[in-house]
Amino acid sequence: MRVADLARELGVSPVTLRRDVEAMAARGEIQRMHGVVSRPVTAPAGQDVGPWAAPAAARRSGPDRAGAGGGGGLVIGMVVPTTEYYYADVVRGAREVVEARGARLTVGLTRYLPGEDRTQADRLLSTGAHGLLLTPNWDAGSPGPGEGAWTAELPVPAILVERWAPPGHPAASLDRVASDHAHGAARAVQHLAGLGHRRIALASRETPTSARLRAGFEAAVATLGLEPAPPWPRPTAAPGPHTGAEASGESKVFAEAEAFARTLDYLCAAVTEGGVSAALIHSDTDAIMLIPRLQARGVRVPEDLAVITYDDEVAGLADVPLSAVAPAKREVGARAAGLLLDRLEGGAAAERGARQHLDLLPRLTIRP
Repeated sequence: MRVADLARELGVSPVTLRRDVEAMAARGEIQRMHGVVSRPVTAPAGQDVGPWAAPAAARRSGPDRAGAGGGGGLVIGMVVPTTEYYYADVVRGAREVVEARGARLTVGLTRYLPGEDRTQADRLLSTGAHGLLLTPNWDAGSPGPGEGAWTAELPVPAILVERWAPPGHPAASLDRVASDHAHGAARAVQHLAGLGHRRIALASRETPTSARLRAGFEAAVATLGLEPAPPWPRPTAAPGPHTGAEASGESKVFAEAEAFARTLDYLCAAVTEGGVSAALIHSDTDAIMLIPRLQARGVRVPEDLAVITYDDEVAGLADVPLSAVAPAKREVGARAAGLLLDRLEGGAAAERGARQHLDLLPRLTIRP
């Protein structure tokens, strides 16, 4: 039976059960493979009883055990919304570390569909994952009340990637590796203030990143004694699937168009009526589309509005290259994978070791 099901049936914690299973498997009392346990089977002479018929010594050196040189045979499951755009580099960084240490990475995609993150995690566990890297579909980057407790109840070590859990939430006890988006936003404000801008706007549609961006932005404005920009307008339509909400393809297009038009109207009014002279725009693609439309309405960039973008995926490819803040996406994936492999290869002592919350600082790139 599956280790996760056994833990529930016995009423013990998954961590305790995994330690007991490991000790019993080492003594040959049970057999363990790919997240399941079985009683040893003794076959009559000449009869094949399948994969559990291997000698105990061979089983102990099989895929559930790390090789002498690293993670040989280990399988790392990774649940992400997509392997495109932002997460392409996150997955790439994780894969490089996993494969360099002799393990294998398998990926489950959620496309921001509600409940799909847990479905994909269960699927990866059922196919043999020894540990999980998780980016759950939490709209604000952190779970709402009553959401996401399952991440702390998994039968294998798990690490949150680019997600946060508030103090007191069960998932707050998990290891975590994330970009410090608040620091990235504050760094952009600091640079613009150094250029003499006293009223700076933040233009960001609602994504799992935006809450952290807003917190860092507002803190920097207050710390530097800057004048607040006009308030961000309230949305008039529900967010699309990118934020985790259910929507058809047609409603997604409408929500995206409405959010873009609202951002354009906001920036035009902020410059012409609100005294704003600089803006941090999330994301690059929005900025590249907004700038010619701003200029068509008489807002010159950078003469009337200096722009820094957030993400730095394509900012350098704009007709006039844009300065941008770049989260350390590849490093986030690499650090998360390395931390998970350390937990798996270090045995019970590593699993009981102090949990880590790693926040990696984004980098500001200034382009002429």
